[in-house]
Amino acid sequence: MTSPFVRRRRLATELRTLREQSGMTADELAGRIYRSRMTVSKLENARTRPDVRDIVQMLRILGVTGEKFDEIFKIACDAADRGWWDSYGDTMGPRQRIYADLESGAAGIHGYNQFGIPGILQTPEFSFALIELDRADGPLAYSPERMMAARQRRQEHALGPTGPSYELVLDEFVIRRLAVSPHVMSGQLAYLVEKATNEPRLTIRVLPIDARIEGGFLARSTFSIYTFPDEQDSPVAIADTVNADVVHTDESEVSRYVELYKRLRGASLSAVSSLTLLEAASKRLAGLAES
Repeated sequence: MTSPFVRRRRLATELRTLREQSGMTADELAGRIYRSRMTVSKLENARTRPDVRDIVQMLRILGVTGEKFDEIFKIACDAADRGWWDSYGDTMGPRQRIYADLESGAAGIHGYNQFGIPGILQTPEFSFALIELDRADGPLAYSPERMMAARQRRQEHALGPTGPSYELVLDEFVIRRLAVSPHVMSGQLAYLVEKATNEPRLTIRVLPIDARIEGGFLARSTFSIYTFPDEQDSPVAIADTVNADVVHTDESEVSRYVELYKRLRGASLSAVSSLTLLEAASKRLAGLAES
């Protein structure tokens, strides 16, 4: 399926452009479809799931016909679609939903992880260890069982035969500074090596602690960049911060993440050397776990 989030943004741009070209105000258009101005505003700013019937009415009023009508109608249907993640609500963890949405329609993902392992590459043991850390901080805001079930569905898609290509730059700090036990981390790193070895669409590169990054511009957080099959669906970047995931859709903002990613990738080890390092770290941690 395509990402409803991305298609809502595309639909918003198309509707606003068509209305402005017609010379009609948002108030006038709202009156013609017997809706409030707020409804039109939300549609033109991608802040609501569209009612396809409203979109059809708007297109007819704006004089859209033929192939253009068919194109926008398809976009509206995609934008109105409900993904499997909607049935989970916040029980899967509210921060996981936007990732599931974007992954569902992505052609490619480029990510930099500064302090942890991405959810779609975590082993169950690693995920459960993180849940226990969350539990130690207080009552959980999500259901562990539902969160794990949703993560498995994400993994099945993202790493499945129809999933996106995925290149990950993993900071060496993730390997050296352990958030979980040596035994769990050893298994996690071994899993990364196995997946990257056997999955042609997955590439992992390690950014050494002593790497020299072009321009000296360092990443301030973990982030991911998503591209989509339809070139008119603009790339999206997400920055993972302490309290929230910040979604960037503005072209100038996304381009800064793209440039930063290129610098981080350029300072990273090759894919082969990265897997060698990860395998060695896994064996070292396994030894620590046994001692």
